[in-house]
Amino acid sequence: MLELSPKTNLLEQNTYHYSLQDVDEPNLYRDIYNYDEVPKLSFNHTRVPLGMPKEIWITDTSFRDGQQSQAPYTVKQIVDLYTMLSRLGGPHGLIRQTEFFVYSETDREAIRRCQDLGLKFPEITTWIRASLNDFKLVKDMGIAETGILVSCSDYHIFKKLGMTRSQALNHYKKTVAAALEMGIRPRCHFEDVTRADYYGFVLPFVYELQQMSTDAGIPIRFRMCDTMGYGVPYTAVALPRSVAGLIYGLQHYADVPSDMIEWHGHNDFYNAVPNATCAWLYGASGVNCSMLGIGERTGNIPLEAMVIQYASLRGSFDGMDPTVITEIADYFTHEMGYHIPPMTPFVGENFNVTRAGIHADGLMKDEEIYNIFNTAKLLNRPAAVTITNTSGLAGIAYWLNTHYRLSGSDAVSKQDPLVAHIKDWVDREYQEGRQTAISTEEMEKLVEEFRKPGDSFSHMSL
Repeated sequence: MLELSPKTNLLEQNTYHYSLQDVDEPNLYRDIYNYDEVPKLSFNHTRVPLGMPKEIWITDTSFRDGQQSQAPYTVKQIVDLYTMLSRLGGPHGLIRQTEFFVYSETDREAIRRCQDLGLKFPEITTWIRASLNDFKLVKDMGIAETGILVSCSDYHIFKKLGMTRSQALNHYKKTVAAALEMGIRPRCHFEDVTRADYYGFVLPFVYELQQMSTDAGIPIRFRMCDTMGYGVPYTAVALPRSVAGLIYGLQHYADVPSDMIEWHGHNDFYNAVPNATCAWLYGASGVNCSMLGIGERTGNIPLEAMVIQYASLRGSFDGMDPTVITEIADYFTHEMGYHIPPMTPFVGENFNVTRAGIHADGLMKDEEIYNIFNTAKLLNRPAAVTITNTSGLAGIAYWLNTHYRLSGSDAVSKQDPLVAHIKDWVDREYQEGRQTAISTEEMEKLVEEFRKPGDSFSHMSL
């Protein structure tokens, strides 16, 4: 039958309806996922149209998936970071939600403390096991939405759950029904969707959930989880690895609106950020991230990366405050003792540091030559240089001012005695045959050694 599509305003066939394929043996896509080989990419040259939603946003999983990869955060740390997330997301709530565990008293105390702040965004949601007791915990805490795990690949259905597809579908439906009966919005986490039978299980399951949503009058959100990072952003790739195809199919075959579609990816193959951006471009309103990309194995989609991607796609931060990214990085480093790899974009110590002598010379003449954008303005992280034998007094003063974020009357000039002492030390190193740049740790030790109380550098807090 033909219907006028409200999305494209064109007449389109609306006869697609896929039925559950209850196979006897699991479909493990061994031609693609041979465990003894690198996963293969299969191209079918089917291209789906771009369809970025009118509104896009970020959701956060730092207090759920992020915590699964390291020691649990304290209540104070969660409250502090939650407050920063709210400031980063801005008045329009572009960091829309964040999810919590509810199992321990620490989890519940953190939720209560964050609720007491009275912040509209990010909305506090949870992630729970499929049990009635867990639903009661969510309800009692006044939380409107919870994530529910609905693993959808045959790897999970057959091998982990020991079920058939129909058994898994019915089990999941009972769990979702329990949430709906309690008036809780379900967010269904389609775990391992990039190894799932899309037409034989995923879409038929989505049809069932859409009908349940209509009957209950409660929206159901669909989180597409690239659990192993197998998704790719190339539009001509075949399912189940095509991010564009996965998102497009939800809209085209199952009428799932963009604001009910969310992408959750991992970085096992370095595709977390391009896959998330692809999900936005092809119809998902939400991308689920964690601060600094902290998460299982290689981590989740870095939240700070998608803040920058948002501005790149929309031409504006739309009220987000990207300088909070630097505050978050500093908090993880100094308050939580977390080591951020120095080359990490936007938050690593060296992300906007120039090392080559000729590059440093150009940077000091005009930082736009070697800096990706105005990092001082947008991230409160001025471009920096690494000290070598070519840095001179000006280069050392520049390093000190940027590293310790000194400006105005606090800034150090190249006439400062401390600068001269450091330059003398640096010169001796290279006269004795040194070839490598001076490390940050060495520079900090030199500052400790040569600064004196009362000199122009004594205000520095080290």
